[in-house]
Amino acid sequence: MNFLGKTILVLLLIGVVVEVKARNSLKSVVFKVSGDVVSSYIWRGAYNAGASIQPTLSMGIGAFSFTAWGSKEISGTHKEIDLTAAYRWGKFNLFVADYWWEGEKLGDRVSWKNNNYFHFDNRNTAHHVEVGIGYVVSDKFPLCISWSTMVWGADKKDNEKQNYSSYAEMTCPFSVKNVDLNFTLGFSPYESELYAVRGFSITNIGLGASKEIQITKAFSLPVFTRIIFDPAHEDAHFVLGFTLR
Repeated sequence: MNFLGKTILVLLLIGVVVEVKARNSLKSVVFKVSGDVVSSYIWRGAYNAGASIQPTLSMGIGAFSFTAWGSKEISGTHKEIDLTAAYRWGKFNLFVADYWWEGEKLGDRVSWKNNNYFHFDNRNTAHHVEVGIGYVVSDKFPLCISWSTMVWGADKKDNEKQNYSSYAEMTCPFSVKNVDLNFTLGFSPYESELYAVRGFSITNIGLGASKEIQITKAFSLPVFTRIIFDPAHEDAHFVLGFTLR
């Protein structure tokens, strides 16, 4: 066999090995597609929009996950796209997220066009980039404690410097008589224009309940409700929704 023939054979073998590895890697990739329909969109205790459709597309590869989440108000103008990359390390979960609220009012210092998705000037972009960490106590006691901080983008003080708004939360899922429940306690630890607080403030006390309702033998519909209290702003919300997947 001449040199050219040997080279072609080696390349074919390398191609076979690469293809096998790629196929094996693809087997570990998990995609999930779902969508929620909610009576109102509440984020960390605050009202963001009315009845909305909220699709989710996620991909997991081992300890890594990548999620695209959106929200579109059914009868209003609110539109949101959030992209999140996360890494699970034992009981810890590390993540970085990019939030974009179309039509967000950023004040007189910017013009409307700066709310465009591809406007990435840190001085007046509409994007918020957040980093965070979560910790789950144990499988038997699944209390999750998390902390997240805005590190780049539209979260600015009046002097145009980064505000580093932060939010901490504790969530604990549990079940009662085949109903899945989830208790939430969230707060902003210091002054933040983003969360509209002047200091340490509890902004989110919530209890959620979800249950699968059997529609047919082959189809069930997950339905959920959430009652949410926002002591910092003397507000309360009650949300009804269902999930399609």
